[in-house]
Amino acid sequence: MLQLLTKRFSHTVIVLIIVAIIAFAMMRFIPGDPVLIMLGGEYSPEVYAKLKHDLGFDRSVVLQFFIWGKNILKGDLGYSYISHEEVSKILKDTIPVTIQLSLCSLIIAILIGIPAGILSALGRNSWMDYLGMSFAIFGQSLPSFWLGILLIWIFGVKLLLFPTMGYVPILTDFWKGLYHMVLPSFTLGSFYAGMIARITRSSLIDVLDQDYIKLARAKGVVYRVVVYKHAMRNVLIPITTITGLQLGMLLAGAVMTETVFQLPGMGRLVATSILNREYQVVQACVLVIAVMFIGVNLTVDLLYNFLNPRMRNK
Repeated sequence: MLQLLTKRFSHTVIVLIIVAIIAFAMMRFIPGDPVLIMLGGEYSPEVYAKLKHDLGFDRSVVLQFFIWGKNILKGDLGYSYISHEEVSKILKDTIPVTIQLSLCSLIIAILIGIPAGILSALGRNSWMDYLGMSFAIFGQSLPSFWLGILLIWIFGVKLLLFPTMGYVPILTDFWKGLYHMVLPSFTLGSFYAGMIARITRSSLIDVLDQDYIKLARAKGVVYRVVVYKHAMRNVLIPITTITGLQLGMLLAGAVMTETVFQLPGMGRLVATSILNREYQVVQACVLVIAVMFIGVNLTVDLLYNFLNPRMRNK
């Protein structure tokens, strides 16, 4: 276990350096001058030059990167010149929103996807199978922003069942927080529910065709026990893989959902900061998302060792 953690940590450092370089370079390639955005319409060349110098934009790009990297190692994520706050404080306010949305979306995806996949596998080539897979394809085909607008119009405007925007922390008010998360979570989780359903179906069908399952059936073991005690134990491994990867994708892919539902999360912050050319904010957000994604993948690797004893000595 210690060897696995050491190996993954070294990989994490390399990945984070590559992500930092890409995030830093991509922001410099985007057209637009952040100094001009700060100054607005009227300014003098002297004021422009002074502000550019104060922000460090008159230095070489390589030097800017190393200065930023040095500050990151010190725990200084930078300063937002639009909101006039430390980036670390902004992230402290926005990260819980994105995590809450991602976890709620993942729970919805699991609660819908796994039962749909099991029913489709057990009723292979039946109406249940066609219905379940039609739902999976339908969920993966709908753009999240379009589905979000559709849910707002039906359940928020017409039926008045759920709020169309706003955020309440679950830790502050659990039930009200969940109530506000219903539409955003279903919007973001529908795509991943379809993916989980398809993975569950294909994995369970493969396992049910294995010899040890046929042997258990020949011995007279109840079919329900064969499925849920023997088959699902092996199906959990690919489900764990796809679920872990999806949680990382949910954290990174909440931009459109947070924008549609006006959630003050990190995804919406990234979109707004790109438009405002806030280099420090975008670079910090990308790094934080990368750390979260890597952390999720490390957790999945550790769960592998727990679920599959054959991998514990590898």
